[in-house]
Amino acid sequence: MLIVSGWIKVAPGTRDGYLKTCVEVVEKARAFPGCVDFAVSADLLDPDRVNVYEQWQSEVDLDAFRGSGPDDDQTDMITSAEVARHHISSTGPA
Repeated sequence: MLIVSGWIKVAPGTRDGYLKTCVEVVEKARAFPGCVDFAVSADLLDPDRVNVYEQWQSEVDLDAFRGSGPDDDQTDMITSAEVARHHISSTGPA
């Protein structure tokens, strides 16, 4: 199991536009083989922050989906990011 989580900062005033560009990506990811969950959402406290959460069955599945990464329009809106892969060896109820 693999978790990808973190945050992305976008240029002031562009978060809603950035999130609109993510709708199709979320739809495609959730339909992609090996995707368990995929979410991109507005942060409740920081108006320029977008939270990222992905859960994949394997690194192979994630890499197959990733391809070339975000398109140029998305990349232009991003000012900084801190997103990491977490390899999970076991899971259980919270």
